[in-house]
Amino acid sequence: MEEEFDVWPCLWPAFLLFNRMSTQWRAGAGGAIGLDYSSIRDVAGFLGIKKKKLAEIFPDLQVLEGEALRVMAEERENSP
Repeated sequence: MEEEFDVWPCLWPAFLLFNRMSTQWRAGAGGAIGLDYSSIRDVAGFLGIKKKKLAEIFPDLQVLEGEALRVMAEERENSP
């Protein structure tokens, strides 16, 4: 069953960018360690996000990244 949730309009650009960055994770021996920041500008450009807007939403993107890393770590701890 898919879970539905709301995204505040002011956070939509960061969420959209985070969603499109889903294949751009750096990984180590223990799993994901963070997003590949070198690809953020390219992905943002594909989405039509300008440099100024990217600078504004980057902190929100980092919050999403941090939460995703926390959830992935929790899932690793709880897996058999």
